[in-house]
Order: sequence, then structure tokens, then C-alpha cells
Amino acid sequence: MSFQETGRRSRTTRSSPGWGDALVAVLAGVIALFATAALGLWAAGAADLPGNAFGSVAAAVVVMAVGGSVELSGDAGFIADTKADLSVLPLSVTLAGALVIAAGFLRPLRNRAVAGTRELVGWAARLAVLWALALIGLAALARHTFDIPLGEGTIGDIGDLLDASPQVGFRADIPLTLVLGLVWLAGLLVLALLVSRKAPLPARLVRFQESVRPAAFAMVVLLLAYVVVGVVIGLVVAATRGHTAETFAVILLGLPNLVWLALTLGLGASWEGRVEGPFGLPMPQVLDSVLRTPKDSTLNVGSLADYDERAWWLVVVAAVLVLGAAFVMAVRSPARMRAWQHAVHMAVGLTLTVLTICLVVPVDAHYGLSLLGIGDIAGGLSGVVTLKPQLWAALGLAVLWGLVTGFLGSLLASRVHRRGEI
Repeated sequence: MSFQETGRRSRTTRSSPGWGDALVAVLAGVIALFATAALGLWAAGAADLPGNAFGSVAAAVVVMAVGGSVELSGDAGFIADTKADLSVLPLSVTLAGALVIAAGFLRPLRNRAVAGTRELVGWAARLAVLWALALIGLAALARHTFDIPLGEGTIGDIGDLLDASPQVGFRADIPLTLVLGLVWLAGLLVLALLVSRKAPLPARLVRFQESVRPAAFAMVVLLLAYVVVGVVIGLVVAATRGHTAETFAVILLGLPNLVWLALTLGLGASWEGRVEGPFGLPMPQVLDSVLRTPKDSTLNVGSLADYDERAWWLVVVAAVLVLGAAFVMAVRSPARMRAWQHAVHMAVGLTLTVLTICLVVPVDAHYGLSLLGIGDIAGGLSGVVTLKPQLWAALGLAVLWGLVTGFLGSLLASRVHRRGEI
């Protein structure tokens, strides 16, 4: 074996990620997830939850953020009935963990043109094993039960007489959380490889990077740009209008839920939903106003503008940022690529992005408690919050916006010096 071959093998060995790299990436991701969830819950006032439940609630938020399953339940024997259902993703927590884990996944692979399929699969498998252990630990911690006071008066007397002590709690479904959490990790790692220009690909996939990577990168930039705009607006609101704690709770728990919803609304999409009871959607208040009706209401720019004419700015912001994303895509694409190809790539990328938003942003929450069939006895806590997209119309609009902005972005990029290859 020659000295050069030995040197190349040595460099390859040093650059191959091992268990230590995987442990660092997973630990950093879990810390980012848990810290974001804990800070958001603390800002929301959850630090005062009874029974030292704060840690369990934070773990449950993390489980939901990575696609896991948390079941709500209630129990008061045969005399009471509690019903609770919650389906919502705290996307601020999701985004924080995803960015950290993706960075940890890509760091050992940087500055390499090509990587073998076996090496990438082995690296991903190490991450998956440690991630699975972390998921099991988080899911085991994500469980707690709360007692619900019946209050005074007739209902309280009945409860005392029958020794009824209604309870509501939550617990993570460990097997389902493990499966869904691993699917979430796999999707994240694939997306990281698609977005990063410096990440190596197997030799068979290198030919696809010219068409896929610029569009994937542009869509991630678009989503992050909306988050940055949302953070700036949130900080301004916190500084000028008060409600600082509530604002930071929204930023740390559900900001992407709001701003990515705003992206689809700016493209012309419509959503349907309803809000009943004391709980509702977070800021801005206009969302709650539009949806707080006896029946399902339509949420779009027009219905928002009926309450606040500034809602039309959502269209302007969408036009500017989507066109900016198309320009970024065109600049990162090979100079030989034609305008119609940019338009098609942008249409596909934006449609997949809107589809993803329509899958992760919807909200479905129900809660109620009755004793011996006597309505709501939980101090007015019974309520409903739902929000779902008109999917096919949203996807059709995304195709149209993608074609137009992709073509215009190509024309704008034609005046910018570009590399011949990615």
C-alpha cells in the first residue's frame, strides 16, 4: 500500500461520522427541543401547574413536536364522563429541534463531494438508534394526571356524596411515538441532504441535485423568512402593546403555525374552522374573531379584512417573499437552465411546501366534562377549536404562484452572474 493510499484511507476514516458524533447531534437536538418547550410553557404560565407537572407537560410538548402521539384521558368512575382530544403540532419546538439535529447530521459530512450509500445509511442508523432511545425516555416522562375540582353548590355536593373525583390526564403512546418519531427523523435527514449544497450524495443521485437542491433550499429559505418576519413582529408587539409573556409563549411554541398559515392565506388559500369556549387560537386576535361562530367559518384574506383591512398586506408579503425564493432558486441553479424549467421546479417546490403546511398546521381540540349527564361542570372549560385547509384549492393556487414566480425569478436571475454548475 502506497503512502498516498494510506493518507486517503486515513482521511476517509477520520471523516466518517461515528457514535460520538451521533450522540452529540441527538443530545443537542433533545436539549434544543426541551429547552424551547420549557421556555414557551414557562412564558405561558405553566410553571405553576400542580403536582410538579411542568416537566411532564414539557416532555409531552416535545413528543408532539416530533410527531409523537399524546393521548388525553379522564376518569371519574361510572358517574362522570370526560372527553378530551388534542391534535396540534407546536411547530416552534419542532423547528428548533430540526435545525439543531440537521446541523449535527450534516457537520461530519461537509466538504465532501460524494458519499457511499452504505456510509450514509450507517450514519443515519446511528442517529436513529440514539434518537429511538431518546424518544422512549421522553415518552415515558410525558404522563400526568390532574384532579378537577367540582366546586361548590349542588354539583359539588353530589360529588362529595358519591365520592366522585373527576380526573383528566395525558400520556404518550410509546410504541406509536417511537414509530412516528423515527419517521420524522428520516424525513428530516432526507430534507437536510436535499437542502445542503455541501452535503455529499451517493454517486447515483448526483445527477438529480441540479433540479432538486435549488428548489428545496429556496423553500426552506421561504419558510424561515416567514418565521423571521413573525419574530420581528412579535417582538414589536411585545415592546409596544404589552402582553409580553403571552407573546413570547406564542413565539416559542406556535409561531410557525401562525406565519405559515399566513403564507397560505397570502397565496389566496382558504381554511375552515370554529372556536367555542374559553380557549382559542393564539395571536392575532382577529383569527379568533373570524372563527368564533356557532358553525364552521371560512378563514381567508377577505374574511380577515372584514375585521382588519391590514390583512391585505398578507398578499403583498407573500408576493415579495415567494418571488424572492424563486430568485434564490434560479441563482443557485445552473446558468444553462431555461426559464420554463425554473417555473416548473418552483411550482413543484411550492406545491409540496403548501401541502406540508396543510398537513402540519391544522388544529383539532375538544374538551368536556359532565357528571351524571349534567352538562359542563368544569368551570366553563368545555370547548372546541378546529382549523383545517381547503386542500385542493390551496394546492392549485400554489401551482399557479409557482409557475409565475419561477418564470419571473429566472428573468431576474439572468442579470446575475451564476456558476455553470451547482
